Amino acid sequence: MYTDYHLHSSFSDDSQTPMEDMVRRAAALGLEEICFTEHVDYGVKTVVNCDYAAYFAKLAEMREMYRGQITIRAGIEFGVQLETIPEFTAAFQRWPFDFVIYSCHQIDNQEFWRNEFQAGRTQEEYQTAYYAAIYDVMCQYKLYSVLGHLDMIKRYDPCGDYPDEKILPLAEKIMRQAIADGKGIEVNTSTLRYGLPGTFPSRRLLELYHDLGGRILTIGSDSHDTAHLADLIPEVQSLLKEIGFREICTFEHMEPVFHRL
Repeated sequence: MYTDYHLHSSFSDDSQTPMEDMVRRAAALGLEEICFTEHVDYGVKTVVNCDYAAYFAKLAEMREMYRGQITIRAGIEFGVQLETIPEFTAAFQRWPFDFVIYSCHQIDNQEFWRNEFQAGRTQEEYQTAYYAAIYDVMCQYKLYSVLGHLDMIKRYDPCGDYPDEKILPLAEKIMRQAIADGKGIEVNTSTLRYGLPGTFPSRRLLELYHDLGGRILTIGSDSHDTAHLADLIPEVQSLLKEIGFREICTFEHMEPVFHRL
């Protein structure tokens, strides 16, 4: 299955690419299925969040236009914080999503990309707090499909590399909870364009997920424009086979559909 399950269009505040351009390019690349996962981050970006009604209307238009050529799923990327769980719960209950990525983009309304959360903390403190925040939300919020770019904090670490071995106990705790809840993780291929090695999460964390019995995996480029659509998807599929995974997933009506690698 050739699929990209993390795409943003102009329905996300950080993309200017029309949805139709993304679909046209995906079809030209031979992708069999794609999923748009527009940003929603209540608390810090309420004013510029995805317009759900317009989003679903455009999806319906694209599905009709490309019927028989490519499957287009309705996804969303929720940047959940403990205090914003009620808003995300209400949105999930109102709209018919196929797929939901739960991502940690900020803690206490302090965004990582601005280094707001990292300021005044040691590397160990903000790294540990990041994974602890993910776990705390997971314990209370279950309306999602996969954990997005699990070790994304690496991209915004002003101190540089922080060894995986130091966060393995926290990562294991998170993965065990996800597996117990019937959730999965995504393999995000955006690291290449940010000058980082490997993927989000790293091979070491993917090996841990495999060893713990995790099976639900999606692959996404996290593309915000057509230039990065499907980045490294075949290479990641090969990596997953090396680790020992035998399947990847797509989603329909929030249910995983397994495809042989």
